[in-house]
Amino acid sequence: MNLIRMIYANAKRPDGLAGRLMAKRMNGGGHRRLALWGLGHLQLGAKMRAADLGCGGGGNIARLLEMIPEGKVCGLDYSAESVRTARETNRKAIREGRCMVVRGNVRQMPFPDSAFDLVTAFETIYFWPEIEHCFREVWRITKRGGRFMIVNESDGKNDASLRWTNIIDGMRIYTAEELERMLVKAGFSDIVVDDDEEGDRLCVIARRP
Repeated sequence: MNLIRMIYANAKRPDGLAGRLMAKRMNGGGHRRLALWGLGHLQLGAKMRAADLGCGGGGNIARLLEMIPEGKVCGLDYSAESVRTARETNRKAIREGRCMVVRGNVRQMPFPDSAFDLVTAFETIYFWPEIEHCFREVWRITKRGGRFMIVNESDGKNDASLRWTNIIDGMRIYTAEELERMLVKAGFSDIVVDDDEEGDRLCVIARRP
């Protein structure tokens, strides 16, 4: 593995010192701007329960906690470094009982059925194995009438973005059409897409009937 591949492998699964730095980096810069753009598509009730999958450094957990001031947010990531960083980022909310961050895999999540009003996935589905199975698992943990929001930094149509799939092993970038088809197959409906081709970013929101 060359140096570039070694560095960017931590985008998939942060590990060690480089992984810790990557997890912290995910909380700011362009990642923050993308997250705020995605979150701008939502109107949330104050007491909602949300889950952020592939939560990275926990910055989006913190943003969700601000949007649902009387609610709770659970974060999940399969990287120990990401879980550690996300817990540090949200330590006050964890002490108050409003937040929990756990290590786990999206293929088999440690959450009960119909647990969340909102499930989010920011810049993470690129790495989900057996993604259709993962979407069915998201459907399982989402309440009836609840929503699943995907926010990606590429809409799958830009050659400059697609080159990352040649650098990061196991990465795949999906188009809105591909995601919509898989979400419907998983049981979701009322899918709303904001495909910002100029900004090369994508927001997809689906509802569990």
